[in-house]
Amino acid sequence: MKIGFIGLGNVGGKLAGSLLRNGFDLTVRDLDKSVAQPFLDQGAHWADSPAKMAEQCDMIITCLPSPAASAAVMEGDNGVLAGMTSGKIWAEMSTTDEAEVKRLGAMVMEKGCAPVDCPVSGGCHRAATGNIAIFAGCERATFERILPILTAMGRRILHTGALGSASILKVVTNYLATANLVTLSEALVTSKAAGMDMKTTYEAIRISSGNSFVHETESQVILNGSRDISFTMDLVSKDIGLFQQVADRFNVPLEINPVMIDIFNDGEARFGPREYSPNIIKRLEEATGCSILADGFPAQISDDEPEEPGYEVVT
Repeated sequence: MKIGFIGLGNVGGKLAGSLLRNGFDLTVRDLDKSVAQPFLDQGAHWADSPAKMAEQCDMIITCLPSPAASAAVMEGDNGVLAGMTSGKIWAEMSTTDEAEVKRLGAMVMEKGCAPVDCPVSGGCHRAATGNIAIFAGCERATFERILPILTAMGRRILHTGALGSASILKVVTNYLATANLVTLSEALVTSKAAGMDMKTTYEAIRISSGNSFVHETESQVILNGSRDISFTMDLVSKDIGLFQQVADRFNVPLEINPVMIDIFNDGEARFGPREYSPNIIKRLEEATGCSILADGFPAQISDDEPEEPGYEVVT
């Protein structure tokens, strides 16, 4: 199967790298061709437009920063839809809106093709090693057809149901991760203000009921001071905004998420939309005069688990 990949950013570039590393026939595209050059040097092909890619490839993957960016790539004279012919697959790996992926998916189906929303979860460090988790919302027959491709990019693959279901679950999990980041920021600053040693505080949380994936990753780069998790405040705002849209659509009166939206709006106003998301803690550092730093923590998180063959998670 010939695969096309559009969007070679922090996550997309690593997912595309896993496909190339595992021997797939890969065509790539990005607004910045220089970003694609390392892939071309390793044998990937270049597409002059999304439409050309769709003409040449059996499966087209998009991994882009926003629903608007995906719509721009899919629609128009030179968009993916213009080049699709019957039997092809579009896989949306961006974090996007359920309603929007269904809208674009309907256009894909009109072409006689199959749409999939398959966002990833687990951090850029796991995307780099092919150990990330992937959700897939699509018809079961389509899922079985693309499973060998998904297992080359990720370790745990979950078929979530119909188109759009994966996008809902992705923003649910991102909402939970954001809530954890905000509460960890409060926990670390309060501990520091109370005179606790930060390395001891980190270990106390890690070995206790307060531990989490977010603590074992983002708390480490907070304490290092780099705050580099390859994820920015504007992307957090997008994700929790999408979660809010889902809740509003189904009349769920959320209480915590609106507060987090305000917190990240304030963070963007103070520090800029492209500030690393763990630096949301700076709001409390500035308010208290506490510096949340400790020796011995890494500047970036790397995945120390060896790459393993992916598999379907069966519910």
